[in-house]
Order: sequence, then C-alpha cells, then structure tokens
Amino acid sequence: MSAITADKVLDVAQRLVQTRGYNGFSYRDIAGEIGIKSASIHYHFPSKTDLGVALVDRYQDNFDSELQKILARSDEAPKRLKDFIALFRQTLKGDRLCLCGMLGAERDSLPEAVSERVRSFFMLCEAWLVEVLKQGRKAREIAYLGSPQAVADQFLSLLEGAMVVARALNDPERFDRAANAFLRVLKSID
Repeated sequence: MSAITADKVLDVAQRLVQTRGYNGFSYRDIAGEIGIKSASIHYHFPSKTDLGVALVDRYQDNFDSELQKILARSDEAPKRLKDFIALFRQTLKGDRLCLCGMLGAERDSLPEAVSERVRSFFMLCEAWLVEVLKQGRKAREIAYLGSPQAVADQFLSLLEGAMVVARALNDPERFDRAANAFLRVLKSID
C-alpha cells in the first residue's frame, strides 16, 4: 500500500472514530469509502489494534506540533490558553469529537496498546497546560486557586466534556460559553 493510501486510510479511520467511535466502524467501512479492498488495509495495518495505535500516534504528533506552534506564536498565557481552546473548537466545528476523548470513553473495550496511547495523549496535554499555567501565574497574567496540575486537569476535563455536550445538543456555542467562562475565572481570582 502506498503512503498516500495509508494516509487516506488513517484520514477516513480518524473521521470514523471521531464520529462513531472505535467500535463503530470496520475495515470494510474504510475500504468502501476509499474504493479499495479490505485486504489492502490489512497489508499496512494487520489488525485494528495496529490501526488504532497508528491513529493515536499520528493524532498526538499533530497535536504536539500545534502545541509547539502556540508556544512559538505568543509568550502570553491567556493567548496560549485561547489557542489551546481553538484546537478543540476546530475539531468540534467539523462535527467531530477529540479522537482521544472519544477513545477514552471506550476505554474498557479498547486494546491495551490503544488505551496506553490515549493516556499518553492526555498526559501530553496536561503537562503542556501545567507549564503554561505556571508561567502565566509567575508573569501575573492569570491567577487561580490550587495547583497548576489541578487547574490543568479541570481545564482539559471541561473542554472534553463541553465538546460532548455541545455535539449532543448540536449547539457549538455551548462549548464556547464553557471555555470562555473558565478563562474568565483564571483572570478574575486575586
């Protein structure tokens, strides 16, 4: 299978996971959309676990790249946090959920290798947020009660949950209201 076809498989599989979940699609679904045989997918991704691992690895690599771009664009914590929110909002705009949020909801039915990668994604996000929160507090750009880790946990959980509720209610502005309310709390505590 060519790299172009492998990328196309990953693109289609990602969309399917983000809209249906890991257990909501088969290789046959992917093959039908691309116009290839299922055997062609098995050639590059012998099992669905292999496909799941490749999906999360690619998603995390792309997300990490975006996080690095956010750091390079601005030194200000409020701007960085708004840009972080924008990553999630962009996904929701496409009527999708965060790949790892969707997979996290299916944790008990996922292969361990995929679950491990999902945990890694969330640990990456939380570590990034902790550093931004620490720097923002030190620079007196934001204020918050508690530890940076606790606030990062709350913020990430809020974004993931707000995506689910906004998509369920077909109300993307609900996500915006929740995220912006959290940012206001970060700025208003003395």
